[in-house]
Amino acid sequence: MSDVITTARFVWPIGDGIVLIPRTLAIADAYHALFLANHVRLAQWSPGPDEPTLEATRASAERAGRAWLDGTRLPLAIGVPARNGHRLVGALTLTIDAPEATGEVGFWLDAAAEGRGLITSALTAVLGHAFGELRLHRVEMRTLTTNDRSRRLAERLGFTLEGVLREAAAFPDGHRDVAAYALLARDFHNRTTVPA
Repeated sequence: MSDVITTARFVWPIGDGIVLIPRTLAIADAYHALFLANHVRLAQWSPGPDEPTLEATRASAERAGRAWLDGTRLPLAIGVPARNGHRLVGALTLTIDAPEATGEVGFWLDAAAEGRGLITSALTAVLGHAFGELRLHRVEMRTLTTNDRSRRLAERLGFTLEGVLREAAAFPDGHRDVAAYALLARDFHNRTTVPA
């Protein structure tokens, strides 16, 4: 697992020692190190720049901080306890369309942190906030049709597959199909158990 530690002062504890940390300039250097360590692996699911630069990560963090303040995005890093702070292990973003009362979630996790329920815990907390305090009506999640792990997670959390967007994601080697999922507030609130 990447050894990326942050001493961010503001954290959102969500249980089992997991925290969500606003992805702003305050943690940009630590976040960049984690992203750089995972960039090649993540490119199979989401194309991005050939080699992310620290300057680009800082600019993205600055934009994310402004979006957080204006209420259009909840950009978060996922952290676990570590000596002298929290070890960053991934990211989760909720993009918000307040007039439509909708949102879209996206996330990624360090390879060594997979299989520990971290994304499930983080998504459950963020969805609770989205359908609670933010009063969203609907949250979408999109993933490549070939990303079985993300698709199983969506279904475990109660998302409904609404369709496949043919060749909607552009990659260097061509376009790929995207599975479009959605979860409504009433479905989230009517769940009887939280998925493991």
